[in-house]
Amino acid sequence: MMSCLLEEGGQEGVVGGGGVGVKRAPVPLRRRRPGIVAPGLAVNGRNNMNSHDLPLTAEDMTGEAVGQYLRAHPEFLESWLMEQVELETLERWMIRRTQRDKQKSLENDTNGKIIRKTSLSRWKFCVHADKRKMLQELTSSLYVRPNKPHVLWELTRCISSAVNADGCNLYLADLDTNTLRRYVESKDGEGDSTGWSCGVMGGEWLCGWVASSRQAVRVTYPITDPRFPKGCPFAEEQDVHHALVMAVMQSDGELAAVLELYRRRGSESFHTEDEEIVNSYLVWGGIALHYAELYHSMVKQRTLNEFILSVVKSIFQDMVSMDTLIMKVMNFAQRLVNADRASLFLVDSKNKQLYARIFDMGSECSEDNPQQSFKEIRFAIGTGIAGIVAQNGEVLNIPDAYADPRFNRTVDQLTGYVTKSILCMPIFIRGNVIGVMQMVNKASGVFNKEDEESFQMFAIYCGLALHHAKLYDKIRRSEQKYKVALEVLSYHNSCSDDELDVLQAENVTKHIPGVDDYYFCAMNLEDMTKVRHAIYMFVDLFGLSRFEKDCLIRFTLTVKKNYRRVPYHNWTHGFSVANAMYAIIKHNPKSFRPLECLALFIGSLCHDLDHRGKNNKFMLETESPLAAIYTTSTLEHHHFNQTVTILQQEGHNIFGKLTSTEYKQVLGNIKHCILATDLALFFPNKEKLSQLVHDGQFDWDNADHRLLIEAIAMTACDLCASAKPWEMQAETVKVIFEEFYEQGDAEKAAGKNPIPMMDRTKVNEQAESQVGFLSGICIPCYELLHKLIPNTKPLLEGCKSNLQTWKKIADEKRKESKNSDGEGEEETDTGIEEVNEEEEEEGVEALQDIKDECVDGKTGT
Repeated sequence: MMSCLLEEGGQEGVVGGGGVGVKRAPVPLRRRRPGIVAPGLAVNGRNNMNSHDLPLTAEDMTGEAVGQYLRAHPEFLESWLMEQVELETLERWMIRRTQRDKQKSLENDTNGKIIRKTSLSRWKFCVHADKRKMLQELTSSLYVRPNKPHVLWELTRCISSAVNADGCNLYLADLDTNTLRRYVESKDGEGDSTGWSCGVMGGEWLCGWVASSRQAVRVTYPITDPRFPKGCPFAEEQDVHHALVMAVMQSDGELAAVLELYRRRGSESFHTEDEEIVNSYLVWGGIALHYAELYHSMVKQRTLNEFILSVVKSIFQDMVSMDTLIMKVMNFAQRLVNADRASLFLVDSKNKQLYARIFDMGSECSEDNPQQSFKEIRFAIGTGIAGIVAQNGEVLNIPDAYADPRFNRTVDQLTGYVTKSILCMPIFIRGNVIGVMQMVNKASGVFNKEDEESFQMFAIYCGLALHHAKLYDKIRRSEQKYKVALEVLSYHNSCSDDELDVLQAENVTKHIPGVDDYYFCAMNLEDMTKVRHAIYMFVDLFGLSRFEKDCLIRFTLTVKKNYRRVPYHNWTHGFSVANAMYAIIKHNPKSFRPLECLALFIGSLCHDLDHRGKNNKFMLETESPLAAIYTTSTLEHHHFNQTVTILQQEGHNIFGKLTSTEYKQVLGNIKHCILATDLALFFPNKEKLSQLVHDGQFDWDNADHRLLIEAIAMTACDLCASAKPWEMQAETVKVIFEEFYEQGDAEKAAGKNPIPMMDRTKVNEQAESQVGFLSGICIPCYELLHKLIPNTKPLLEGCKSNLQTWKKIADEKRKESKNSDGEGEEETDTGIEEVNEEEEEEGVEALQDIKDECVDGKTGT
């Protein structure tokens, strides 16, 4: 700091370090302003208390003396500096001091006082008026145009002004191509980086050398420096004589740009303090640059998200065909990376090939203007660029196609098209490559890392879209196959013309005696006779004023044909249930309303359509396709759907003359009635209805209560064989158990143990199971029905009569079993009572087992 004190005194010459002094003639040292007194300045060992009165020569003082004095009187030094030295000079001294200390620290390899890597410590001593202006301009620029090139451009202009440079150049780093490109903004804010460029690693240009070395350079007449023989790119045009060139780094350590400041001939060269000022500006500019990068990333991500959303909407909302989807995907891909041409190849895993029907679609093609040629091309996986990507599952970004030996030039030679750059990416689904997307010739430059990242996300949705399109195609083909199969089945499962002609010629409305009897027997009737009886019962109940006779005949004949030839759940059973419902309706005409009667009768007639002779539990355990469609009441849902299928066939809709409201009501009621035949639903229905009857709350005008009594009536008719005369009951039980045994045989073949009721090796248990079934299910059902519809008493009485017969048989079977086991039980009263108690407990357990089996599936008569 001695140069400050010697500013107006001292020997002739340059005074002070660093060239900040001026040449002056020796003058006496005196106080320049009153109030500043130098107490006790020793001159040549003498205490000169009155030196302001005595002129002093240079010989009277030495640097050591002045230094000793200033160290002893720091308050005088501070006061003198504050009053006598300009702020600009103080700033220069501070910059030089920090630079000198930093240099010493590096030379001595010791920890110096200056340990910050940034210039924040120097920045706080700067007093440039440009500081506030620079920050304001950067903030404004970041708000108005928050993009990286613009922020760098504004930062460059601010720094150029701060160091009094005559001009500046900004070179943006393109890390994808490893080049520097000069960036210039016009007055209207439009940027241009398509002009001059050079390689980052090339050391011939000054800017390139700084970019590769990351070192700042201050140089005069750059072209003379052997490190960069070409000097500055625009030296002649801009009259560059002095240059200060520095690298601008991003927060992640990557090169963002190179800043070139210059002064023309005749101007002062750049000093160390200029470099420090630039560093200080770059600290704050780096913050702006960082936020510009963040904003750019967010904008890019938002744009990509919006693009992907439009892709998803377009693709998934209108999935017409695979070709249409491929065209959409290719169009979107072209737009995403700004490519000239696009191709999408799908993987044929079976033949180890890639194939495409829409190939090399250019920007002139779109959904509105599609390619006319759809000739399929195929080639082996591993062949060409796309084949290699399909084989390896890795992205290939080729900036120069002709320089890559994997590129096949044949297509270019044939078409005259010139392929420059290629971006080829695999499309995955579930970890497997299902396709390859190939983009050719980016409109500006080459495909970069951003294109790869954007396209990778796009490829995920492409994979999903292609996967769903394949599934859609399969579903569409399956649907067509289903329609064909349905047409075939409809033809073969519909009634024959001969049968129709025979019944049309007959008087189907002729009275049939005894058909309305609860004990009517249908076992000995021929199938066609049952059809005639069913038609008669329908006409007797509902007439023909709102129903077509021919339609009714076709419907009934087709229903007969759609009952399978299984031992029990066949056309005879369907007719018998319909006959039982006819008897209930006939003897109780006011219990149900007309449309309810219609639903009950048709529901009874169709309630077991296409029954396979197996129960719901078997369907679930064997993973039947029906069980996959209907998870609850599997067979009952199928029976209803078969009913609807028949109604939908031409000439079969017996409800065609009903109004739309009536049609919906009847169809809904038929579904309710058919589902009610699932014994798993009988128990909750019975509990609800029994509670209502017990509490005296049952109301015939309540719709929900009527549905409950309809459900109980359907179960009663479904179990009507248990109420028939004994001969019919016995014959029916035989065919029932034959069907059960067939299911048991199927279960054994599948490695499972059937329940005793379905095990043909346990025939002796038939009677016992029937006792439990009738007493636990049938009797409670008929008792509840009798309470609400008294005229159904014959059903209850018939069931009770059969129950007594089964009990006798069961007793006989038990006695036979005990006699065969034989060996003399004690015939004491106590012993007999104990045996009877055990038998009673076994009967209760058997009843519970039967109920459980009924819940699993329909197993009753």
